[in-house]
Amino acid sequence: MLAVLAPGQGSQKPGFLAPWLDLPGTEARLRQWSELAGLDLVHLGTAADADEIKDTAKTQPLLVSAALIAGAHLLPAGADATPTSADAASIVLAGHSIGEVAAAALAGVLTPEVAITFAAARGREMAAACALEPTGMSAVLGGDPDEVVAAIDAAGLYPANRNGAGQIVAAGSLPALAAFAEQPPAKARVIALQVAGAFHTPYMAPAEKALAAVAGGITPADPALPLLSNADGTAVTDGATVLARLVAQVTAPVRWDLCLGTLKGLGVTGIIELPPAGTLAGLAKRELKGVEIVTLNTPDDLKAAHDLLARIGEDQ
Repeated sequence: MLAVLAPGQGSQKPGFLAPWLDLPGTEARLRQWSELAGLDLVHLGTAADADEIKDTAKTQPLLVSAALIAGAHLLPAGADATPTSADAASIVLAGHSIGEVAAAALAGVLTPEVAITFAAARGREMAAACALEPTGMSAVLGGDPDEVVAAIDAAGLYPANRNGAGQIVAAGSLPALAAFAEQPPAKARVIALQVAGAFHTPYMAPAEKALAAVAGGITPADPALPLLSNADGTAVTDGATVLARLVAQVTAPVRWDLCLGTLKGLGVTGIIELPPAGTLAGLAKRELKGVEIVTLNTPDDLKAAHDLLARIGEDQ
């Protein structure tokens, strides 16, 4: 089985979308999505500097756009069609945080246009929630996972991301994060992250409320491909449940460790990470030994991705 993974915020790099604009129709599609997002996605993906694309309101629709552009050239049925039963037998989709919105679209739960609109609203509302109170996030590397989570809880913080491979992200107020860094858990390092606020915690409650209103106008379809949830790592088969989880995700921890566990249990032998690729591939290399991985960063990587997809499809 092959896993196609969509990365989350923090994976973006200046100019990462530029090579994709050489493919026919890509710029026109990005221009259309820009109108929906209220942002110039072409500029953000090609000419904007690191500071500009660090803005939560801009980053989130940009990342979903990138995953959908690449996914349309990768998946046998493309992003706008229903996969065949053979495709469904060999592919599983998952995305980290905002990447789960892209994965839901590639699975057919949301149309690309709805996914872009939802991602833009998500980014705006999370940015607005971040502005209400000084909060942040810190990566905790190493240590015993249970001890790290207990220490995070004791410090009045939240384990916002449990990424596996010895990586847990603490989130909460800036004073509490500073105190936590001064007395880190045993055998662990604490590194402050350059983010706008405490994502995936109760601090994002205003964003969740606003997204629930947006979701009320969306009619989702059931996934046409297996789609893993950040909530618990399980495959969700009902479109309404997927949408509800995408709304709740902004205040709930990302359990990427459980997603990786599900991939292992499914016997995944190959992984393709959508652009901007690298972060999830690194986690997979440490957690899923022996799995073949393709990082899809430019159209030049499509051949390797298609070769991997074909070989795994033949093995089913």
